[in-house]
Amino acid sequence: MNRKIVAPLSVGVLLALAIPFAANAESSFQTGAGTLTANANVDFRITIPKVLFLQVGAGTLYANNASVNLIDFNVAATDIGNGTSVPATAGSGDVGSGTVSARVRGNGGIVSLNVSTLGDLSNGAGNSISWGEITTTAAAWTTGTTLPAPTITSGAGTAIPLTAVANVTNQDARWTYSYDNNTIVPAGTYGGVNVNNGRVTYTATLP
Repeated sequence: MNRKIVAPLSVGVLLALAIPFAANAESSFQTGAGTLTANANVDFRITIPKVLFLQVGAGTLYANNASVNLIDFNVAATDIGNGTSVPATAGSGDVGSGTVSARVRGNGGIVSLNVSTLGDLSNGAGNSISWGEITTTAAAWTTGTTLPAPTITSGAGTAIPLTAVANVTNQDARWTYSYDNNTIVPAGTYGGVNVNNGRVTYTATLP
């Protein structure tokens, strides 16, 4: 039977193998009379990834959250189409009463924020309500820079460029939705949970 004999590695070889994996360091040795000065340098490097975070409604900072809030309006029979704005129900939005938490953070320059729908709100029976009847009001939240709310339209919206400071965008707001109630429309439930064009999609883009 052939036996392979493996010789132990010398200390010098082991040190040579270890050198590439050790952190580089510097030293300075001085000697002599009078003032002596010794310098040693250390280099630092910090790598920051490019990030973009968007929250509208329920969410956790820098995390994915699949929850979609429902903004629900119930118009009183005596108020249909009278032009008086209708607030959302108490359970609407993550804050309540039609209010949601809205936040954008990015660290790569100017972020653009847009909103889109698939068309007018439908009751499934051929009748519709224009998204122009929904108003979004933005109020300051935590950052001191209030995040503007793009206007919801029936279809593609118009993007809003968000101001970046030193390539950092950090804006938030509490958005409150209301139904303007300017038009008398046929009875029915318009929109819903991802049905009858009831879903609004917000999109943040960082080039």
